[in-house]
Amino acid sequence: MSPATKRIEARQILQNYNIMYSINCSTKLIDFLVVGFSDFPDIQTPLFLYFLSVYILTLCGNLVLVVLIIWSPSLSTPMYFFLCNLSTLDVIYTSVTGPKLISIFATNNGRISYVECILQLYFFIAFGSTEYFLLTVMSYDRYVAVCKPLYYSIIMNQQVCKSVAIGSWLGGLVASIPIASVTSTLDYCSLNLIDHFFCDVNALIHLACNDTTLLHTVILIQGVVLVMTSFILTVISYIQILCSIMRIRTSTGKYKTFSTCGSHLTVVSLFYVMVFFLYMRPSSSMSLSEAKILTTLYVYIIPLLNPVVYSFRNQSVKEALRKLPISLLKKLLAFTS
Repeated sequence: MSPATKRIEARQILQNYNIMYSINCSTKLIDFLVVGFSDFPDIQTPLFLYFLSVYILTLCGNLVLVVLIIWSPSLSTPMYFFLCNLSTLDVIYTSVTGPKLISIFATNNGRISYVECILQLYFFIAFGSTEYFLLTVMSYDRYVAVCKPLYYSIIMNQQVCKSVAIGSWLGGLVASIPIASVTSTLDYCSLNLIDHFFCDVNALIHLACNDTTLLHTVILIQGVVLVMTSFILTVISYIQILCSIMRIRTSTGKYKTFSTCGSHLTVVSLFYVMVFFLYMRPSSSMSLSEAKILTTLYVYIIPLLNPVVYSFRNQSVKEALRKLPISLLKKLLAFTS
């Protein structure tokens, strides 16, 4: 019997068994077993190739965009500075879960230590929170550029941009502490099967053998404070932008102004649609398999699409991409001479 089949049978036993009578809190767990996508035992190889390809493409696409922004003088503006931060974040964010998931497919071994699991949960929430902050800041940047163009260079000066970017990264790292800390205090006794492809907080809640009320409260508060506040600020920024665009008399002027924020609006729309569709629906309305599939779209597909959206819909990025080889060659020659 293959390890994948054993994991499926073990999970089915746990689902059909009354958990109240199976928990033995006298023994503390030291590791977990990540089920991954063993729900689909017949397509493990295609899934392995799929996630490996998506991860590699995500790394390549975002790293190319980072190099392009750093090395291209024409992209040395606040908008591209924040985009560089977003691409860097996407590389790190997908790396929190990507390599582990790929190794599970490659080795059929989903074992993960308790400490590694809590760290994975912490960084997953941290970098996810950082993305909320960065997307909100980028929305404000587009608001200032469209609605207050004469004051743009003053409001979004270099010092402000650096401070806001650092604040977004630190804010994400701090925001994940409450959930990760409370999760680490829970007791995970005789049950260690994580029915997900990483250490998701919802999956860990189902394994806890003591009261999880505090953790649910912390998650609710963070969701309201972080997610809803970021979403509302983003919506307000774009309402102001659309009002400014509507006051422009010519259709050419409207299109030109809207094109300056079209790429970011596309990314923000994809991000929040996926977040609300995944986390704002009742948990009973989707199966565990559906939840895992939707989470992969949120964790892997959106970071993969970000550089594609910004490169294909942005003339400045496409122009800088064409000039990049010549620019790199000139810098290399200047460095060696």
